[in-house]
Amino acid sequence: MPRPAKRIKDQTLLNAALQGLEIQKQRIEEQIQQVQKMLGGRKAKAAEPKKAAKAGGRKPLSAAARRRISLAQKRRWAAYRKGAGPAAK
Repeated sequence: MPRPAKRIKDQTLLNAALQGLEIQKQRIEEQIQQVQKMLGGRKAKAAEPKKAAKAGGRKPLSAAARRRISLAQKRRWAAYRKGAGPAAK
């Protein structure tokens, strides 16, 4: 079982970590600006959220279509069982 994380009580360590992260952030922002210049000054589009799919994600089947699918599946299983012979235990 993992141990609970110890709280860091040393404020100087936290401040140093924060400064390091701020420097990394500044470098990344500069790199983003350089790439945007290469692209002709246009900004990259943010990823658009996709439309939420309905539960199931498909349109409903008619009763006749469900029946055809069911019968076809039953025929496939019958052919499979006929070809397989006795089941091995």
